[in-house]
Amino acid sequence: MAVRIGANPIGWSNDDLQEIGGDTSLETCLAEAREVGFQGMELGHKFPRDPATLLATLKPYDMAVVGNWYSCELLKRSADEEIAAMQEHLQLMKATSVKVFIIAETSNAIHGQRNKPLSRTPRLSNGEWTAFGKAMTNVAEAVRAAGLQLSYHHHMGTVVQTREDIARFMDATGEAVHLLLDTGHATWGGSDPAELARTYRNRISHVHCKDVRADKMAQAQREDWSFLDAILGKGEELGVYTVPGDGMVDYDAVFAALKGYDGWVVVEAEQDPKKAPALPYAKKGMAHLKAALGRAGLV
Repeated sequence: MAVRIGANPIGWSNDDLQEIGGDTSLETCLAEAREVGFQGMELGHKFPRDPATLLATLKPYDMAVVGNWYSCELLKRSADEEIAAMQEHLQLMKATSVKVFIIAETSNAIHGQRNKPLSRTPRLSNGEWTAFGKAMTNVAEAVRAAGLQLSYHHHMGTVVQTREDIARFMDATGEAVHLLLDTGHATWGGSDPAELARTYRNRISHVHCKDVRADKMAQAQREDWSFLDAILGKGEELGVYTVPGDGMVDYDAVFAALKGYDGWVVVEAEQDPKKAPALPYAKKGMAHLKAALGRAGLV
């Protein structure tokens, strides 16, 4: 497939803290996404989980299903147990023609806990990396056998957060494990997203595009905020994340490093829609991505 631009509904309704955007209907989200020109949507908690109902819900808006996050617990259970646990999710992805299986380890993650600062992000020992990588590779091979490509989501507040974590993870896993390149989590985690794109180009099968407000990131790090406090912003202030073109990420450099990429790029912005209305921000993000993709010859 050629590069296609999709959206994640998290700019309209937050999944980790569901009261944020809780009064925004799914219909509003889909109508505004269509107005912006997105070709597909990742799923969130307001989407139906029955394949036929889901496809019927999206059809009036001419939207494809892009994918959906799956939380795994490979630090607590075996690969075989995880493969059994993911079957319902995997079958939904297959039934809606999704090509990638987005996954992240969450058994000890803190990103959904507002009372835990990011300084308490869990770490793995050398032995744990080896066992975790082997188990994830086994899961990825099962996902590939089912016709999808596993794409691992590095994420703040999880065991794969920093540049060192990403290197350890990629070294510990086999070729069946691909990386979901998230420009926002990469930047906040201390990575250069363009360098990640160059280094792991052959193992990147999905891209999340959000931007980072440098001043807010510095404040969150200095004051040791939790992930949720940092992305939502305290008081009337905006948070760390925003849409492409509204922060410090160099998308020209990222897409120049992704020559030949032919999957989805997904606009995200984990923000409180009462402070940062979803529609105008989505329009800004789409315009910036289209221009950068065009300059890189990807559209």
